[in-house]
Amino acid sequence: MYEKLLRPILFLLSPEKIHSLVISFIKIGFKIPGVKWIIKKRLSVDHPSLHRSILGLEFKNPIGFAAGFDKNAEVYEDFSSFGFSFIEIGTVTPKPQSGNPKPRSFRLKKDKALINRMGFNNKGVVYATKKLKNRSGNIIIGGNIGKNTLTPNEQAIDDYLFCFKEIYDHVDYIVVNISCPNVANLRHLQDSENLSKILNTFMAERKQRSTYKPILLKVSPDLTYEQLDETITASVEVGIDGFIATNTTTSRDNLTTSSEKVTSIGNGGLSGAPLTKRSTEVIRYIHEKTLGKKPIIGVGGIMTTEDAIEKLNAGASLIQIYTGFIYSGPMFVKRINKELIKQYK
Repeated sequence: MYEKLLRPILFLLSPEKIHSLVISFIKIGFKIPGVKWIIKKRLSVDHPSLHRSILGLEFKNPIGFAAGFDKNAEVYEDFSSFGFSFIEIGTVTPKPQSGNPKPRSFRLKKDKALINRMGFNNKGVVYATKKLKNRSGNIIIGGNIGKNTLTPNEQAIDDYLFCFKEIYDHVDYIVVNISCPNVANLRHLQDSENLSKILNTFMAERKQRSTYKPILLKVSPDLTYEQLDETITASVEVGIDGFIATNTTTSRDNLTTSSEKVTSIGNGGLSGAPLTKRSTEVIRYIHEKTLGKKPIIGVGGIMTTEDAIEKLNAGASLIQIYTGFIYSGPMFVKRINKELIKQYK
């Protein structure tokens, strides 16, 4: 029903407009008595074989919603009703920022993909923290942190540390996002020297806390294997708890969409089906290089139940979806969980 009837109607509007409408619907619609219960009853799956103990946390199933949707921590508890066991909020920055000029999000329907150059648009980490203080459910929350666009890389550590301190007590794990292609020069922070400096600062700050929160690094799919080796080595040496593989890609290889249209869209990170293979390759590589000792959250091009299983078989401990949810609809999480139950019998 979603793919044949509802999706064609929704796709008449821009991706960013649909995003705003969905957020508004959840904020308003879920206040109607019974709506949240009905959706949760319809879409949630609970089975012992789905449970995971990862990063010192207990997940009801291995499927989470990736960062970028609930940027400001406004609908995470309601959205858990769609069957997710964890939600990653953000990316949040120290100061609120509007992001890049619009339009900045585009569909490639023939490729089941999206291109976005949102640029960390968010209301700031302080706003998100206020929302997180009201947590009442048991959904696991990750906090994805970044720097403000106008902050030069030489001062980036200050931005990351500010966000880290603000959000630490209000999330279950923290994600360091230095691999997003939509913030100018951000990915220069991925070199081993800058990465070690940022992560060491976090480790020192965490030692001052009474509660241990896992720290994960989000990895770019555009790194060469030599660069991946440097990233893995630097991260493991400072004590990273795990990796998220991968972020969106700047690659435009093997697209069905015409080159004219892709060129007219311009810069941005590509997600969806064209990223499936590369994301899985990076997951498998990290898994092998770390001898399976570092948990990996697999994300990137999970468009089918088969894609989800492939990511887990490649070494992912958990998975996240975003673009696949947009193209496949609200039943997607349930379908994956049902298939996983069959696999584990």
